[in-house]
Amino acid sequence: MKKGYIPNQHGAWAMLMIPFLFGMFAAKPVWLHALLFLGWVLAYLFSYSFLQWLRTKKKMIFVRPMQVYGSMLIPISFLLFVLDPALVRLVPFFIPLFLVNCYYARRNRERALINDLAAVVQFSLMVFVAYQVGGGSDWKLAAELFGLSVLYFTGTVFYVKTMIREKHNVKYYVFSVSYHLALLVAGAFWFPPGVLVPLIVLFVR
Repeated sequence: MKKGYIPNQHGAWAMLMIPFLFGMFAAKPVWLHALLFLGWVLAYLFSYSFLQWLRTKKKMIFVRPMQVYGSMLIPISFLLFVLDPALVRLVPFFIPLFLVNCYYARRNRERALINDLAAVVQFSLMVFVAYQVGGGSDWKLAAELFGLSVLYFTGTVFYVKTMIREKHNVKYYVFSVSYHLALLVAGAFWFPPGVLVPLIVLFVR
């Protein structure tokens, strides 16, 4: 596969999948979820190419992938909005977060913490989209799953940074451990007992 078509950010695929699955199974799986997931993947692939173009200005590498993914994304998005018009109301929540990503990409600072957190929230919003498509009505449940997704992936951001870019930063390590401990304590109050097991594993990790 030519360079520029497939993202090399492996952790992003988990953020792509998990919130989607949360929302889908919290409501109920329907055939429209297949179309939604295809559109979601295309949106990610298009945005990756676009952000890399902003960062590098390498038009020859990234413009063609944008054209390929965009040409498929537009009709699929249109079809989704026709089949479930309520999805239009969720679009504005993604826009400011994506603009944050654009800002940091343009300045070649994609590894900035704020940029990472904006991406975490943006990916986690898919909980609401998949829940809407599945006909869910308990939005409190959807909000709890959204919160769980944000808290979990925020923890992975801190974990990865302490393992790579902030490997020798003691203050960052202490902050990361403190975050996971706080997450564990908060989980004991806010989430079902079964959620505590993975939270304990994350803290020990």
